[in-house]
Amino acid sequence: MRVFVSKPNCPNTRTTLASLFCVILITSVILTACRLPSVDPNGTATRDESKQATVTDVQNTLISATETISPTPTFTPTPEPEMFSQYDLTVLFDYENPHLAVDMSLTYLNKSEETLNEILLVVDANRYAGAFHLQEIAWEDGQVVSDAQLDGIRLSLPLQQPLNPQEEVSLSIAYEIYLPNNRDYFGYTERQANISDWYPYLPPYIPGEGWLARDPGTIGEHLAYDMAGFNVRIKLASPTNPEGLPLVIAASARAEFDGEWYNYRLEPARTFAWTVSHLYQVQQTTVGDTTVIGYAFPNHQEAEDTALRETANSLEVFNELFGPYPYDTLSVVEGDFLNGMEFSGLFYLSHAFYDFYPGNPMGNLTIITAHEVAHQWFYGLVANDQALEPWLDEATTTYSEVLFYEHVYPELVEWWWNNRIYFHQPVGWVDSTIYETGAFYPYRDAVYLRGAMFLQDLRDLIGEEAFFSFWREYVERYSNQLVTGDDFFNLLGHHTSADISGLLAEYFRTR
Repeated sequence: MRVFVSKPNCPNTRTTLASLFCVILITSVILTACRLPSVDPNGTATRDESKQATVTDVQNTLISATETISPTPTFTPTPEPEMFSQYDLTVLFDYENPHLAVDMSLTYLNKSEETLNEILLVVDANRYAGAFHLQEIAWEDGQVVSDAQLDGIRLSLPLQQPLNPQEEVSLSIAYEIYLPNNRDYFGYTERQANISDWYPYLPPYIPGEGWLARDPGTIGEHLAYDMAGFNVRIKLASPTNPEGLPLVIAASARAEFDGEWYNYRLEPARTFAWTVSHLYQVQQTTVGDTTVIGYAFPNHQEAEDTALRETANSLEVFNELFGPYPYDTLSVVEGDFLNGMEFSGLFYLSHAFYDFYPGNPMGNLTIITAHEVAHQWFYGLVANDQALEPWLDEATTTYSEVLFYEHVYPELVEWWWNNRIYFHQPVGWVDSTIYETGAFYPYRDAVYLRGAMFLQDLRDLIGEEAFFSFWREYVERYSNQLVTGDDFFNLLGHHTSADISGLLAEYFRTR
C-alpha cells in the first residue's frame, strides 16, 4: 500500500515556467497496476540480444514518419481523427530536494452527450501529506478561478457557463509537489525519484453517473483514465547529483532535447509517468518499430539483460495475439520498491526481482515482465474501472503471462500453472472490488489467480479459434475506450454460442 508521510524539508519556492509546444498525433494508445508475490525459482533462460547505448543515444533518437497518399481517388471517405483532451505541462525539477514546480494548461473536450456545469479533476498526489500545493487556477481568458474546491483527491471547478457536447474549455494550473520519501511509484529514495499520477487529471465522464473518481482503497488501484494527449517539458535544476553523477530521465515517451529542456509528446495515452536517477544503467533493443529501453541499478547485469530481453519477447508475443503496440518506445525501469506498476509507455519492476533473479525464466523477473507488458493493452489501450471491476485488466494480464510462456518457454507452461496459480489454492469471486477483500492476498487470489483460471476454462470451452478471435476484436473495438464487464460478455456472445452459465456461476458473484 502507499505510505503517507510528512512533507520533506524543501525550500518553499515557486518557479514560473514557460508555456508548452504543440503536440503531434500518434495513432494508438497504451496500459495499469500489479502487486505480486514471489514464486519458487528454478530453470534456464535464453533468447534475443540487447545492446548497450549511451543516455544521449537512447533519449535523443528521433523517429521519422512517412505518409503514403493514394494516387487514385478512393470511394471510402477518410475518417476524422479522434480528438482527445490535451495536457501541456512545463516542469522544473530539483532532484537533490525532490520538488517539482509545474505550470499546466489543460483543454477538456466534452465527448459525452450531456451538458456539464462543472468539471472535476483528480489530484492523486494530495493523498500524501504535504505533497501537493496549489498555487493558482485560471480560465483561458486569464480570470482566476476563485470557487474551486479541493476535497481529498477531488478538485471541483464550477464552469463559467455550461459546456455543451463537443465543446471545449481550457484552463491553467500552477502548483508545486514535494515528493514524499516513499518507496513507491510516487516518491523518492536515495536511488531514484518516481513521478507518476503527478498532475491533476480529468477522469472519464460516465453519462447518467458523472465523473468516475473512486476513493482509494487499502489494496489495488482506484484510478480510471480517459485517453488524452500529452506535451511535457522538463528542466532539471541541476544535470547531476551532488557527487557529480549525471541524472538520467526515463519517461513514457522518447525525449527530444532543446537546450536544457527534455521535450516529450505522447498521444493518445492514459498517463504520462517519469523517473529520475543518478544510477540508471541504460540498454536498448528493438522489436519491429518499437525501441525497448531498460533502466536499471548497477551490479546485476544478467538480470538487466533478462528484463530487457523478456520485455522484447513479450512485445513480440502480444503484438501477434492482441494487435500492435501503439508507441515507438517502451521503457522498463527497476523500481526501488517491492511491486510492479504500469503506466502508458513505461512500467516498473521491483528491485527484488533483479536482486533475486534465479538465472532462469522461473521467477518473478520473467513472470511480472510479461504481466506488465500486457497491461499496455489491458489498461492502456482498453481501460476499465480499476476499483469496481479490476478483473478486466488484472485477470487478463495474469492470463497473458501463460500465453507468453506458451510462445516463448512452452516447456514451462505446467510449471507456471503449478507455481503461479495452484500453489496458492486460490478462492474468491473474480468480480471482487478493491474494497471487499481487506488484504492483498485474498484480493490477488480472487481477481488475478481465479481470473486466470476462468479465462483458461473459457478457452477450453469455446475453443482456440473463438477465444483468440474474441481477444483481437476486443482490443480493436474498445481501444481508446473504457469497458465494462457487460461489454466483455456482450462481445463474447458474438464469438461463441457455447453455454458459459456454468463458468459464470463458478467464478462470478454478480452474473
